[in-house]
Amino acid sequence: MPNSPTPTHCPYCALQCGMNLTPAPDGTVEVGERADFPVNRGALCGKGRTAPAVLSSRVRLTSPLVRSGGTLVPATWDEALDRIAGGLARTRSEHGPDACGVFGGGGLTNEKAYTLGKFARVVLGTSQIDYNGRFCMSSAAAGGMKAFGLDRGLPFPLEDIPKSGCVILVGSNLAETMPPALRFFTELKENGGTLVVIDPRRTRTAEQADLHLMPKPGTDLALALGLLHLVVAEGRVDEEYVRERTVGWEDARAAAMAHWPEYVERITGVPVPRLRETVRLFCEPQSAMVLTARGPEQQSKGTDTVSAWINLCLATGRAGRPYSGYGCLTGQGNGQGGREHGQKADQLPGYRKLDDPAARAHVAEVWGVDPDTLPGPGRSAYELLDALGTDIRSLLLMGSNPVVSAPRAAHIEERIKSLDFLAVCDVVLSETAALADVVLPVTQWAEETGTTTNLEGRVLLRRKAISPPDGIRSDLEVLHELADRLGVEKGFPTDPEEVFEELRRASAGGPADYSGITYRRLAEENGVFWPCPSEDTAAGPGPTENTAAGPGPTENTAAGPGPTENTTAQPRPTGNTTAQSRPTGNTTAQSRLIGDSAAHPGTPRLFLDRFAHPDGRARFVPVSHRAVAEEPDAEYPVLLTTGRVVAQYQSGAQTRRVDELNAAAPGPFVELHPRLAERLGAAEGDPVAVVSRRGRAVAPARITPGIRPDTVFMPFHWYGEGRANTLTNPALDPTSRMPEFKVCAVRVEAVER
Repeated sequence: MPNSPTPTHCPYCALQCGMNLTPAPDGTVEVGERADFPVNRGALCGKGRTAPAVLSSRVRLTSPLVRSGGTLVPATWDEALDRIAGGLARTRSEHGPDACGVFGGGGLTNEKAYTLGKFARVVLGTSQIDYNGRFCMSSAAAGGMKAFGLDRGLPFPLEDIPKSGCVILVGSNLAETMPPALRFFTELKENGGTLVVIDPRRTRTAEQADLHLMPKPGTDLALALGLLHLVVAEGRVDEEYVRERTVGWEDARAAAMAHWPEYVERITGVPVPRLRETVRLFCEPQSAMVLTARGPEQQSKGTDTVSAWINLCLATGRAGRPYSGYGCLTGQGNGQGGREHGQKADQLPGYRKLDDPAARAHVAEVWGVDPDTLPGPGRSAYELLDALGTDIRSLLLMGSNPVVSAPRAAHIEERIKSLDFLAVCDVVLSETAALADVVLPVTQWAEETGTTTNLEGRVLLRRKAISPPDGIRSDLEVLHELADRLGVEKGFPTDPEEVFEELRRASAGGPADYSGITYRRLAEENGVFWPCPSEDTAAGPGPTENTAAGPGPTENTAAGPGPTENTTAQPRPTGNTTAQSRPTGNTTAQSRLIGDSAAHPGTPRLFLDRFAHPDGRARFVPVSHRAVAEEPDAEYPVLLTTGRVVAQYQSGAQTRRVDELNAAAPGPFVELHPRLAERLGAAEGDPVAVVSRRGRAVAPARITPGIRPDTVFMPFHWYGEGRANTLTNPALDPTSRMPEFKVCAVRVEAVER
């Protein structure tokens, strides 16, 4: 009898594409289409199609490893776990709990992220926990919190994009980073909408655009301010919307008016006529969106840059309206959920703030501990890594490879080497794991069940399709065993559904409220959008509006609508269509029966009636252009920007072990303009060196007119002499603590063969 397919999700990017997995007779796993999942409708990129290749024992870890005589050698699980517990206990005893660090990952499931944060704070008692998702969309999160009072990557489903009149896509090459999403933008154009792409390179995504702007790297803030200036000057402000749904307009307006078009042209290199054309395309339809990605966010002014783009949406009435708004294209597979439930330095489960007494009391009660025993906020990701070997003496690391992915990577590699003790849980022997004292082999996506939250805020169920090889344990089992060895015998279950049930209670009433979500619902409904505050409407409504259930605690129908859409509102024409009905936030049609009563349907669309601030209004944030941390000079006259290629993912720890992907993208390269190549005397494929104040990287030249002459590009997936993050600048955004990955000053040199 053939094995039946298991519906699940891809382990890679934040689309979390649906797929079916079927074990084959030869022991491999076959990937099949899952057309019922609305995000990808069966489509998969090369990474998704080949994901099962990493399940092979040929490329993965199959036994715990411990360092002996300078070499990692196989060990038993008890030996490895005892050594980790001993190392952490010794550090805590000799140097205090904050000398123990914990570093997580945006690919961990919600259950793992939740348990890791609990382990750090309850078992180790350390404040020193953060995760690599800090490097993903923390600037967008900070900007969203300031403006809207809530951070969810996209406040609407991807299916709304084709119904908009115009989309401005800032610093995203989604044709390579998340290819199945490109269809939504193709459909946008087929429906008569327009696509504006802002990127210093003519990427595969930019080739699809109706208008492509190529600003100098690091000038996205000035560009957004210049567009807002033109909106004001041309009389395109939605005055009624600004008056009724926002606060702070006058200060934001004054800041924007200091950025007149000719001034912005000098800063960005974008001609004034193109600025005016962008404003026309954005303002003429009835609906429009701005979507940002790492380009404008991974800067030392990333939060202000996001705020400027949000200000443009607010001034034109484009936020909290159908088929309109600001959104962020999250990168990592569980980048959204990973920061919502406790592995971020300043947050508790449910997106609660760690320094909020009420939040501490609620979570402490769920955990069965005294709230006074919970540590306060700790260091952000780069600051934590920079403190290794000095203030932080031991590190437990799960699901990350900072030796490749961190800025100023050579320095971070030295900090990791200086630790007294390093333990790593991973599926492969990454470059970081190779430096560890103990390495634990853990289960992968297809071998375990758990939840993730995609870029839309849709909570999903990844299902176990196959059993792991003998000798492999899950991260939850690892944390359970370590907690037991460190004196905490209860509170760390190994069953993911049991963990999720606790997560539901811990998140209840928080901004990211999962309390109405169950594994059963996720299996039946293809995911549920948070917030979802009640499993059963008979139990009482939650903090978002559900018109079938009655008003929730923040909605008062006598005083006005709640924070999400009121379905009694009349349909509105939107986008470029003549008569589209208004999308709903929560509708009875989306409900599923749980037992004998209707469940809260979740919230696919946020802010349609009010924003999440107490007064229901969005906040304008006045911002002004400022230079990047490193401007070009005589010694370093060129700008470096970094990014991804379609066949590799993040640090490449997994994708670089897949033959098909390596054949498509075998190694690093330096993309440069023909004029720069001519000055260097470099031909296509010649090795060139890129040098910054932090180090030197060497890779073959890739010459193209599709990049600015003052800019070079390197993908960051590789270790060795072509490691792009050897060069990048760790200058931090003052709010989000995001490093400035996307721009630094370099010089480019020819390398003799």
